[in-house]
Amino acid sequence: MTRRTSERFQRRKKDIVASAVQALNRKGVRGMTLADVAAQLGIVPTGVIYYFKNKEELAEACFMLAVARYEGFVQEAEAAESARERIAAFNRAYFNFRHAEALGQAEHVAVFNDVRALNREAVNVAYVDMFRRIRSLFDGPGAEQLTRLERNARTHLLLSEAFWEVVWLSKLEPEDYERAADRTQSLLLDGLMAGGARWDPRPLPDLIGEAEADAGEQFLRAATQLINEEGYLGASVDKISARLNLTKGAFYYHHETKDELVVACFERTFQIMRRAIRQAERVSSNGLQALMTAAAALVECQASGDSPLLRTSALTTAPVSIQPQLHAKFDGVADRFAALISDGIADGSVRPVDVNITAQMLTAMINAAAELHFWTPGLERGQEVDLYVRPFFEGLLTPGAA
Repeated sequence: MTRRTSERFQRRKKDIVASAVQALNRKGVRGMTLADVAAQLGIVPTGVIYYFKNKEELAEACFMLAVARYEGFVQEAEAAESARERIAAFNRAYFNFRHAEALGQAEHVAVFNDVRALNREAVNVAYVDMFRRIRSLFDGPGAEQLTRLERNARTHLLLSEAFWEVVWLSKLEPEDYERAADRTQSLLLDGLMAGGARWDPRPLPDLIGEAEADAGEQFLRAATQLINEEGYLGASVDKISARLNLTKGAFYYHHETKDELVVACFERTFQIMRRAIRQAERVSSNGLQALMTAAAALVECQASGDSPLLRTSALTTAPVSIQPQLHAKFDGVADRFAALISDGIADGSVRPVDVNITAQMLTAMINAAAELHFWTPGLERGQEVDLYVRPFFEGLLTPGAA
């Protein structure tokens, strides 16, 4: 292969990966097809196969590029001395990239919401290595008191916020990204509790009462678990029915279409989240306590695995036709959290923060609790609130509870 031919080969390969990233972010691993990628480039699918044997190999290339990008953020951050400075530098590097991306000055990268659906060894190994490098940001001065389990949980929280930021950043103008970076950094490092406030969430009753635990709830719960594990396309009617030992006929008795089922699963999630907020307001003395009470209850629900909430990653792979209404529902829940944050600022329990960004970050933290157990081996049930929720409110570097 001549140098000119080699350059042309690499250029075409790069174009294919860039096209695949867009399809991957829009449809997820299982929804992306080589035909989608080829169509965006004006070529036939065999033109893609010449460079990548199958879509799994192509998706792997997309995720490996994304890992390399995050490794770059870490490399910039490692130059700082203290843990606080390192986390701030990582956050700044991330937002600088998103700003360049929004201006068309940097290539888009794959989002990691659907990475587990690929399950390729090379990607899994690279992702774990990336996680460990990001965890090393907590090794600097200022984080000496944190245990390994606490560092793992806080690394997962830091990464989960970055993964969700791409969603709410799309609502901002690029000129506002620097401001968003400052507000996000403030929340990550200093939490949202006003001076003198203390960590004191109130217990809530079960968010799913016995009266609701009927066949319909069992069905939605099983479907939610499967969609969280395998995405919209991976959670086939056959698999959902098999998990409950039902026939396909029984499935269609409950829901006429799979899209209808996904909407019902999301609606169940929204109902549980709204219920937690209402109950928290009734038992709390101020806005901060209502926030921490609702967040603690929802994370316990999400982390238990018994009755999980549908993860926002399902939005990525859901049919485009139903995505707008689901995004609107999520925004409605975030707005409800924003109202509680405003109440806390008004009563002095929450320090002055950007209520919209804080609400989005709170939603992301609750959502990502579903994967906390993957990164915290040895975590016992009931520990997730102190280990994971509390640092969100007090700051990532605040020593854990005694």
